[in-house]
Amino acid sequence: MSRGRLRVAVQRAVACPWLPDAASIRRWAAAAAPGHGGELTVRIVDEAESATLNETYRRKRGPTNVLAFPVDGVPPLPDEPVPLGDLVICAPVVEREAAEQGKTVAAHLAHLVVHGTLHLLGHDHEDEAAARVMEDREREILAAFGFDDPYRSEKGA
Repeated sequence: MSRGRLRVAVQRAVACPWLPDAASIRRWAAAAAPGHGGELTVRIVDEAESATLNETYRRKRGPTNVLAFPVDGVPPLPDEPVPLGDLVICAPVVEREAAEQGKTVAAHLAHLVVHGTLHLLGHDHEDEAAARVMEDREREILAAFGFDDPYRSEKGA
């Protein structure tokens, strides 16, 4: 993967007044991928689009908070940024989960951008050790932006 600045395209496919500016979303993604050049897209969608993608690619019904679609096995074009992949984030789910978890929507959105970007870089949480590494990295990145531990309310810590 090329080194340098990560280019992040932000697509708003749904209107939501609480959505932070694109520059914030770009900073959160870049913080999760320091030193990684290339590009990724963050698409903010409604429940219908999220549900369609979730059902098509994960065989799970209904919308979900974030979907990560890594670009694997595609050779980079000369003089073009290396594509990392796409994140699809469902605005209504983010808003609902933030309220349920007692978080601001910005804090929850930042967490999902960081979480999804780490997935695009190959991190996962399929076993306890991998989850611990990924969650610790998320906490570190989010703390640098002034956000609380994203897992505190979820795990009763």
